[in-house]
Amino acid sequence: MTKKPGPGAPSRVLRAKVKKKSGLKESSRRWLERHLNDPYVQRSKAEGYRSRAAYKLIEIDDRYKLIKPGMKIIDLGAAPGGWCQVAAQRARSAPDQPNVVGIDYLDVDPVPGAVILKKDFLDEDAPEMLEQALGGAPDLVLSDMAAPTTGHRRTDHLRTMHLVEVAADFAMNVLKPGGHFLAKTFQGGTENELLDRLKRSFISVHHVKPPASREESVELYLLAKGFKGAL
Repeated sequence: MTKKPGPGAPSRVLRAKVKKKSGLKESSRRWLERHLNDPYVQRSKAEGYRSRAAYKLIEIDDRYKLIKPGMKIIDLGAAPGGWCQVAAQRARSAPDQPNVVGIDYLDVDPVPGAVILKKDFLDEDAPEMLEQALGGAPDLVLSDMAAPTTGHRRTDHLRTMHLVEVAADFAMNVLKPGGHFLAKTFQGGTENELLDRLKRSFISVHHVKPPASREESVELYLLAKGFKGAL
C-alpha cells in the first residue's frame, strides 16, 4: 500500500523519468527519480518550503500541538531551513523581533522571522550563542540533525545517536519548565539511559513516525513533552 501525503498534497503526481547517463550510478538514478516523483517534494516546491522535511514537523505539530504563537524556539541542524520556516510561521515570529533561532555549519538562506547562526552546534560556545541570539530560554528545542554518512551503517548510526544525546543534554539545560524537545533518531537506536533520563525530566516521551517520513526509512522522531525543570 502506498502511503498518502497529508491534506493539501498534489492530487496528481507528474511522473518524471531520469535517463541513464554515463557516470551516473543506477542506484543514484533511481534515488533521483524517486525524489523527483515524491509528492512531498512536489508539494514543498509548490508551497515554498525548503525541503520535504518541513512536512514532518507540520504533521507532528498538527498531532501534538507543540508550537504556539509567541513561543521561543531553537532549531538545531537547521539547513536548509524548512523547520525554521514552519516554526516561524506557527509561532508567528516577527521578522523585526524573531523568536526562532536556527544553527547549522552549512549555509542557510535567510528565513523571515528567524535568526540563523552559521556555526557547528558541537562547538563549545554554540549553546551560549544560541541563548544570547534567542534572548532567553526556549519553549521548544528542535533537532533534525543527522551525521554526514560514511557508508558504514554502524558508524553512521553511532554518530547520529551521539547528536541526539548532545541535543537532549542541551534541551534539558536550557528549556523553560513545560517546554518540549523533538529530535530525529533511528528505530532501535535510542539508548535506554537517554530514554530513562528523558522520562525523569519530561511528563511524557513518545516515538513518532510522521507520514512524511518515508516508509523504508529507519528514522523516527523522539518527542519529550512537558519539561519538569532541572533536576
